[in-house]
Amino acid sequence: MIDIVGGFLPSPLSAAVGKKALLQGREILRRQYSQNANSAALLRDYCRLVDGLLRQVWKEMSFPSSIALLAVGGYGRGHLFPGSDIDLLVLLPAEENNADAVDDVTKSRLEKWVGFLWDVGLEVGHSVRTLVECAEESDKDITVQTSLLEARRLAGSRQLFSVFSHTMKAALNPQEFFNAKQLEQQQRHGRYHEATYNLEPNLKESPGGLRDLQNILWVSRAAGLGKSWSDLIKGGFITQQEARLAKRHESILQDFRIRLHYLAGRREDRLLFDYQTLLAHELKIADKPPRRAGELLMQRYYLAAKSVTQINTILLLTLRAEIFPDVDLVPIIINERFQKRGEFLELRDENIFRKDPGVILESVLLLQQHPELKARSVTTLRALWHSTPSINSTFRHNLRNRALFMEILRQPRGLTRELRFMNRYGILGRYIPVFGRIVGQMQHDLFHDYTVDEHIIMVVRNLRRFMASEFAHEYPLCSQLISEFDRPEMLYLAGLFHDIAKGRSGDHSLLGKKDAKRFCTQHGISVEDTELVTWLVENHLIMSATAQKQDLSDMEVIAGFAVCVRDERRLIALYLLTVADIRGTSPKVWNTWKGKLLEDLFWATRRYLSGEPAYVGGALENRKIKVLEFLQLEAIPTGAHERLWSKLDTTYLLQHDPEEIAWHTLQLYNKVDSLVPVVKAQIVPAGEGIQVMIYTADKKDLFARICGFFECLNYSIVEAKIHTTYNGYALDSFLVLNPFKAVEQYHNVISMVENGLARQLEQQIPLKPPSQVRLSRHLKHFPITPEVDIEPDEKGTYHILSIVAGDQPELLSRIARVLARSNVRVHSARVNTMGERAEDIFLITGSILNETRTLIHLETELLRILQTSDENIQAKSEEYLH
Repeated sequence: MIDIVGGFLPSPLSAAVGKKALLQGREILRRQYSQNANSAALLRDYCRLVDGLLRQVWKEMSFPSSIALLAVGGYGRGHLFPGSDIDLLVLLPAEENNADAVDDVTKSRLEKWVGFLWDVGLEVGHSVRTLVECAEESDKDITVQTSLLEARRLAGSRQLFSVFSHTMKAALNPQEFFNAKQLEQQQRHGRYHEATYNLEPNLKESPGGLRDLQNILWVSRAAGLGKSWSDLIKGGFITQQEARLAKRHESILQDFRIRLHYLAGRREDRLLFDYQTLLAHELKIADKPPRRAGELLMQRYYLAAKSVTQINTILLLTLRAEIFPDVDLVPIIINERFQKRGEFLELRDENIFRKDPGVILESVLLLQQHPELKARSVTTLRALWHSTPSINSTFRHNLRNRALFMEILRQPRGLTRELRFMNRYGILGRYIPVFGRIVGQMQHDLFHDYTVDEHIIMVVRNLRRFMASEFAHEYPLCSQLISEFDRPEMLYLAGLFHDIAKGRSGDHSLLGKKDAKRFCTQHGISVEDTELVTWLVENHLIMSATAQKQDLSDMEVIAGFAVCVRDERRLIALYLLTVADIRGTSPKVWNTWKGKLLEDLFWATRRYLSGEPAYVGGALENRKIKVLEFLQLEAIPTGAHERLWSKLDTTYLLQHDPEEIAWHTLQLYNKVDSLVPVVKAQIVPAGEGIQVMIYTADKKDLFARICGFFECLNYSIVEAKIHTTYNGYALDSFLVLNPFKAVEQYHNVISMVENGLARQLEQQIPLKPPSQVRLSRHLKHFPITPEVDIEPDEKGTYHILSIVAGDQPELLSRIARVLARSNVRVHSARVNTMGERAEDIFLITGSILNETRTLIHLETELLRILQTSDENIQAKSEEYLH
């Protein structure tokens, strides 16, 4: 055998010599690729290298001439990536499944053969099957059938391989195969949330990945319509232009995958953050501030993936029409431009989009208005795809087209589906050019899971979901509010524009406001609705910031927010947009605590706007009355509550809900002077965590101890209310989320927390030093510069400590230790984690805060322990040991 190094391999071949030749061959291929970047050549030549080695080993093992060695899967196709497995099938001639299909000698040789291949350095995935077994497995498993579809003989019996090929071909049912591959693709896309623009996509499996192109050729091959893009051109299933586009984007994805395998030193198909910048530098992509090289690389990938998705959709529809021929379906005319044939919308004139581009938007509207229509016919889709360049300045200024676009937004069904479609085919980005600028743009804020355009459509999707009665149980308040909201299309417009200016220099909210105002003016939207849309875009972050960072028991906070909101329609619109926005960032960001905070702010502001008394005295008396009503249901002795209440000030009563005050009172009215810590816990009403009450003699490091206890259990503190009674006790309330989702597990959790925390507080065990910080991959590659801000509140009673940092293990207890060492008391804490980003707010007091020198020292200490760069990690741990 002649190997790629250019010499003859000796026979018999030793594992050491074979391994050396393989390594040399791989290195030569790698150097050649770094020079010419010819992906097709590398995949082919690596395949040939492995072919030659396998054939020589097979020959030297002296296997019976009646069996055959086949390459299957991607290797059978002749495409072998640097880190891919080598899939092999040893084909046996037995016509039935029996124990004598392989004799003992052949079994022994096969075992030795597999071991030898691994010793050489070939990572093989092999199976040994008879013809009958191949047919049976193929019939049961579409993955096996697909793998065998591309089988290629490497060595052994030609006759057996010929029989195998005819058997597999005869067993193929093109219609069943098409349906199975279509379902398999849908399930695969579903695993990636149907999103082409995940921030760490899988180059092979994600929507728009290489698998989508392979799926086309598998279906075509199974139906006997062609094995390559050239065959599809000859068959008239694809145009020359479309084939060139398919090959170009296939080459881009292959190039990315080859380089990724080389960078990882193994098979790695996920374009992780770890490799994005490295890959960008390999491709000579440089930073273009404010955008990083990695972001520009990913936008190149996303555009390729979007084109692959378009090609996949069109060609599978084309092949489907050939595999499932319509039985002379009679078209039903819709209007002079469109008709429906079966379940598909069809053009009556294939050139109508070129003659009248505005009909593109009409086709979108018709799909929304006719629920019996499943999709566009392949001729309609292909014509639309080729006509999108007609969406230009003239198109955008056409009054009819503007009216059609607004009508699309007003439709009661199909908006999300059609927005996704318009984005996928470039219609949305051409109609709204500023939207086109953010297509495929990454967000490295560590809590968005999607690109900007995908996030925007997710937000509109969430707003639409509130409208659907079948989902009303998910967010009942949102569903009720939006069902009564006049002209909900204004909400969708706010959703479309709220992040549209991301990636530009300047405040994206203000820049987006200008874009939204221009759009509203051009589309004839009333002054009142234009003001609503632009106000929402400008202020889309204010409600989440107020709810999660400010004290909602403070009437001045509510009053200030109400002044900003101004009226009830704005309040409802902002609440709906805020919930939809947070839900559209990442499945990990939303939780019931955030939902409750937003709902509490909504109701408090609505009461304020409606004119209900907001003065402290009235609010306090109303709260006391409500608490006493709850306590009457528990039958505690009359006046017993005063034992506890006499030790509490007004701040406590205003900070806690009446239900929470009643629960505290019930647990403590006869334990006011308890000598041992009292710890009680209960499931929060939403069922996503527990509320924990701690009552014990106050100590300087109490907050740090409590934080450390929960962090050891891997539970997340999202809110803490710290109160000191007149008799020197701490009455603290913590809202804690835990990893368990099953409600039945909470009862064990409650018992463990109550007993474990009480025991730890009573024994006063010395605090353990924090464990060494380990950064997540996200923070390692996209570090957050920590921010610490300490300012007095407006009343001069407290200082507000605001912290922004990369989330890391034991973050809260690290902060608490620094504050305790500085004799700073924590009165409340709001802990807001968004993906990998922590934004925490503390209400604090202490003499150190009144002097500039000591205040700067405290800020410096906090900044030091918040650093997430690798060089600061060891220093941080060493500091705590002292």
